[in-house]
Amino acid sequence: MQSRSFPSLVLGGLAFIASAAHAQSTVTVYGRLNVSLEHADAGHSPRDRAVNRESNNRSVIGFRGVEDLGDGIQALFQIEGSLALDTGVGPSLANRDTRVGLQTPYGLLFAGHWGTPYLLATSTLDPWYPTTAGYMALMANGSAPTTNHLGNTASFDRRQQNIVQYWTPAWNGLPGLSGRIAYAFNDGEVGPNGARPQLLSGSLTWDDGPWNLALAHEQHRDYQGPHLTDSATKLGAAYRFGPGRLATAIERLRYETPLGALTRDSVFVAATWQIGATSLRASFTHAGEGKGPAGTRVGFVSAGDDTGSRQWTLGADYTLSKRTGFYAYVSRIDNQARAAYDFAINPLGVGIGEKPTVVAAGMRHAF
Repeated sequence: MQSRSFPSLVLGGLAFIASAAHAQSTVTVYGRLNVSLEHADAGHSPRDRAVNRESNNRSVIGFRGVEDLGDGIQALFQIEGSLALDTGVGPSLANRDTRVGLQTPYGLLFAGHWGTPYLLATSTLDPWYPTTAGYMALMANGSAPTTNHLGNTASFDRRQQNIVQYWTPAWNGLPGLSGRIAYAFNDGEVGPNGARPQLLSGSLTWDDGPWNLALAHEQHRDYQGPHLTDSATKLGAAYRFGPGRLATAIERLRYETPLGALTRDSVFVAATWQIGATSLRASFTHAGEGKGPAGTRVGFVSAGDDTGSRQWTLGADYTLSKRTGFYAYVSRIDNQARAAYDFAINPLGVGIGEKPTVVAAGMRHAF
């Protein structure tokens, strides 16, 4: 059989996409381009860590479609991949939020890999999500942009593979109130000492007028070993008044390890103020000291004195249009003597007791 040339394969692929688009009620191509120029450094470091860099802030391209099946039922899909806007190396077609499912009058059911309800419950409270200054540096114990049960056993800010989710419609009599629940199958993965890890995540959110409230809980079963369950619980709230918005979230992480339970509390607050096309923004996050048996550590969380940290960020966003804008900020993480928290996106690679700082100016565009 004669092999097909690359141009013919490309043309064939475009024809397939066009025919698929014709068969759907609607198909949309969308994306987000977000890049910043940064100067990053770490105070209290034994060596020079200063770096000038161009950082990609989770730029994506995607396709989503809906087909009307009648009786209020729709089939839907989404395929989303990352774009390496800074280097152009290693883009993927479907390593971001990707799913296929059904929308019905009784809610949305889908399968694929997707951000967990726990992640999505409060991500909109952070004015810097998702950039280097995002609150995942301290909240949720880091970020797992796309992972299975074995790739990142510490983070509760995760896009989970092999997941099934159900999202309720808004409940009658309680406008703005909805719930989400998700389960990630084991899929044959074997964890420490033969463990069979699984994930369960859920949230309740209320969005009505100036108020946004969220309650979320997530369990990681057998992540640290057989019959050991990690859990995270958080409560978030935001209130909008005139040109201003105040937001806050509190969180407790609990890890069951072979040595015993390790816990840590954190709190996040943010404020924004709109002046014409300019949004002034400030946020502060405090991660408390880890509590548990001496020497216990999971991800960035360690047990003992001087294991806490703080992060503050100040900056502004200037909107050119609904799709395009510029932003600038300075963000600093003040680690205590035995802490080593780092930026969750575009990390600097800090050591114990170091205090990373980043100054950034960036541009974002959505299509």
